Amino acid sequence: MRKATAITITLSAIVFPAVSRRATHAAAQGVEGVGRAVQQSGAAMDSVRMAGMADHAMSGAMDENMMKHMELSPTRAATHDDSVRAMRLAGELKTAIAKYADTAAAVADGYRMFLPNVKQQKVYHFTNYGRAFMEAFRFDAAKPTSILYARGADGKLKLIGAMYTMPKNASPDRLNERVPLGVARWHKHVNWCLPKRGEESRFLERKSGAPVFGPESPIATRAECDSVGGDFHPNLFGWMIHANVVEGHDLASIWGDDHHGGEAHDHKM
Repeated sequence: MRKATAITITLSAIVFPAVSRRATHAAAQGVEGVGRAVQQSGAAMDSVRMAGMADHAMSGAMDENMMKHMELSPTRAATHDDSVRAMRLAGELKTAIAKYADTAAAVADGYRMFLPNVKQQKVYHFTNYGRAFMEAFRFDAAKPTSILYARGADGKLKLIGAMYTMPKNASPDRLNERVPLGVARWHKHVNWCLPKRGEESRFLERKSGAPVFGPESPIATRAECDSVGGDFHPNLFGWMIHANVVEGHDLASIWGDDHHGGEAHDHKM
């Protein structure tokens, strides 16, 4: 199944910037729609902005090529204190976002739906860009960057959790201070090959059945990217972590997600 894609602008190397109206509409049409939007938007749609599809495109189960563009935080041996802290954090977050069961409440608090015209998403992100920016400087467990929803059998969006972010240069110790690495793994999107500025129409190129550019491309090194005349970006966004505090029932299901294959730590309670 072809993944829907979108074009966005990075926000201080954190994640999920504002999406242009034209690109958002095009995303509903799949990758060809994105390509047309890129061509129509001219210089305003540069290569870095094209890469904003990252977390949306990689929110499901990931194949070998997609894993080349994913970096996970290092693992640490789980401790009892880690488990207690992670569960306490999950409880605080769950209480704080309960009011967002209705998406209208999230919108009223400044959260905006990412890719509103893409109707079939595995996880729908409602992002507050002001809070995303502030997470680079302080951590408030009750004010996550994004609120996460999934579409229920009745067609309505159902609250499942939230997402925290950190700058891409954050150390493992800083990540651990927010969410213990003995329990959860942060992720970030890395090693992207994109068309050079002014060559955005090349984004639709394919070779041997696979995309040449973007998160589904087998190209993941500067040398490979140079060989196709692309523009290599070793790190496009910052660290992110999902907390499925509404649907999750234990630490593994709360802090695990498809970005690392559902891998769970051996939690010490």
